[in-house]
Amino acid sequence: MYNREYGYDLWMRYRPISDNNLALRYQGLIGKLCTMSQNETVAIAVKELKIAYHGFFSADLSFTEDLSKASLVVGRVSDLPDEISGQIEWSEKGNLLSQAFAIKNLDYQGRKILVIAGQSSIALLYGVFHFLRLVQTHEPLDQLNVVSMPKTALRMLNHWDNLDLSIERGYAGASIFDWHRLPGYLHPRYEDYARAQASLGINVITINNVNANPISLTTKYIIKLKALADFFRAYGIKIFLSIRFSGPMEIGGLKTNDPLDAGVRDWWKKKAEEFYHYIPDFGGYLVKANSEGQPGPMDYNRSHSDGANMLAQSLEPFGGIVIWRAFVYDHKIDEDRAKQPYNEFKPLDGQFLPNVIVQVKNGPVDFQPREPFHPLFGAMPKTNLAMEFQITQEYLGLATHLVYLAPLFKEVLDADTYSQGPGSSVGKVIDGSLENKSLTCMAAVANVGTDLNWCGHHFAQANWYAFGRLAWDHQLDSREIALEWIKMTFGHNTTMVMTMAQLMMESREISVNYRTPLGLHHIMGRGHHYGPGPWVTGGRADWTSPYYHRADESGLGFDRSVTGSNGAAQYFKPWSDIFGNKQSCPESLLLWFHHVSWDHKMKSGRTLWEELCYKYDEGVKGVESMVKQWETLGPYVDESRFNEVRSLMAMQLREAIWFKDSCLLYFQKFAKRPWPEGMVEPQGKIEEFESHEDFFVPGIPNPFAAKLVE
Repeated sequence: MYNREYGYDLWMRYRPISDNNLALRYQGLIGKLCTMSQNETVAIAVKELKIAYHGFFSADLSFTEDLSKASLVVGRVSDLPDEISGQIEWSEKGNLLSQAFAIKNLDYQGRKILVIAGQSSIALLYGVFHFLRLVQTHEPLDQLNVVSMPKTALRMLNHWDNLDLSIERGYAGASIFDWHRLPGYLHPRYEDYARAQASLGINVITINNVNANPISLTTKYIIKLKALADFFRAYGIKIFLSIRFSGPMEIGGLKTNDPLDAGVRDWWKKKAEEFYHYIPDFGGYLVKANSEGQPGPMDYNRSHSDGANMLAQSLEPFGGIVIWRAFVYDHKIDEDRAKQPYNEFKPLDGQFLPNVIVQVKNGPVDFQPREPFHPLFGAMPKTNLAMEFQITQEYLGLATHLVYLAPLFKEVLDADTYSQGPGSSVGKVIDGSLENKSLTCMAAVANVGTDLNWCGHHFAQANWYAFGRLAWDHQLDSREIALEWIKMTFGHNTTMVMTMAQLMMESREISVNYRTPLGLHHIMGRGHHYGPGPWVTGGRADWTSPYYHRADESGLGFDRSVTGSNGAAQYFKPWSDIFGNKQSCPESLLLWFHHVSWDHKMKSGRTLWEELCYKYDEGVKGVESMVKQWETLGPYVDESRFNEVRSLMAMQLREAIWFKDSCLLYFQKFAKRPWPEGMVEPQGKIEEFESHEDFFVPGIPNPFAAKLVE
């Protein structure tokens, strides 16, 4: 038998430092701790230091109350002697200063000490975790001068968890939030979850699915929510609740949900009073309305701002916030579904109250492997806008495929909107610096479940980690984040670290190539979104694949130029011109913005048809390369995790081939052109692929799976 490494510890593994010289240097710097502040949050920080110290050095951390004998000092800035706090320069100010921490080697009474200082207790906790990250990644500790403050006020993880413990688009087991046993029983796992969130500076969680159950608004469930809020408070985590807009009718007995109705407004006012009676620091509401059949203000010919402001007014006396999702589309099929959020929200700029945040997905369709950045970023300067990413891999192989998402996140955050000229990046919109906003938010849909490794795939943990790091500072580098995570999670062998980093950094582009190259999008299986489905038809047009790829004998792609939907015009110049012109449009988005002839000449000199074939082929070859790279890591990775990842990679390769073969066979029906030389030709018959069905795919409601079986 071998010792199984389950991955439960995430990036907080705190394993022994094998380099004895390094270990001795570290112990000399941090071997005796003096704590200058006392409360529950500080106690959590000290406990983390004790756990880590024992893990690193197989010894117990020593404590002293005599500052003159300490080697490591931790405390709130206000509790430190002036002789110490005066040596720390806080380079940045602003409304987020209370979350800032410093880690510094400095002089105290003629001797060197290491200080971790926080502007608040929560900031101190963040500083301790950052310090432990430095130790885990074997950074030098004798010349530290770290001052760090988050760029975004609300760093949010959105759980799409249901009250019955199922998770919509969850691929790592059931929900960790056990509503049945709340409030009386708090699972020990909550502590480890809270530690992981605090280690990244994530300070807000939405506890339930945006397709919300109105029961969560009842007193019984508010009391359950209180138990979680009380527990997470010491870790700096506030609770939000996804609400169903039709609560007044469904559980309140009212005859309308009209946001301008006096009775409805009074019902929500009393509901807010109830929330804050039980949870004084309750964060507020996350709302999905008038999208995918969800009720909302437009059912009563009211606007999104009418609905959001009504809720915001009920929360405002308590400091609560409404986060209103801009992911909207309905049964009235537009010429271009991608345009609908912009069309509905852009005219409302300036009409939302100050405690409303409009949450916008990173792209205009729906968490696709690649999308252009959403045109609403930069287009609503008078409105608080939040970014919504998806960590769980709904369109990227669920928890089966290794796809490192930091490059996707960075591609969007670094994109220049040109809304105020060059340099108007999406990241600057989100952090408020472009438009002088203080209520800022970056959110992501969580990939957490009850699997032993939390995320279903060991490498899926890296996407949770990367989101947290970028929510704190969107200017961090994707590769540097990957290197941090690898060292903290797998170890320090140079060959292993460099190989894993290369594998991770290449994985997203590889996935795009075998799924949706050249700007293709929304061509997956229906409902579960698992596997390919460019042939999916029937029912609503915008729930079918041909609506998006528009394949015919003349070519492929959705025309969003002036000859089509003119969706490119929703972007600021020069993007509107660049995207709208077939010759200047980036080839990675060509089929997103243009219907292109099969014989169109690409930059490579190949035709579109040939380039499409080669891209799919490159995707499969990329996964083959990933498999080979992983095989070389057997000597450096524990046997259990090595074998688990190896098995999933074999599955990923089979499914990459499935995507390539089925999609190319389908598109060849329209292109009617031969396979280009040098590629591995698709195998099988298109009829077999089109008749393939998957049942009971994780992350979809059971009634849907049952309907498929019928």
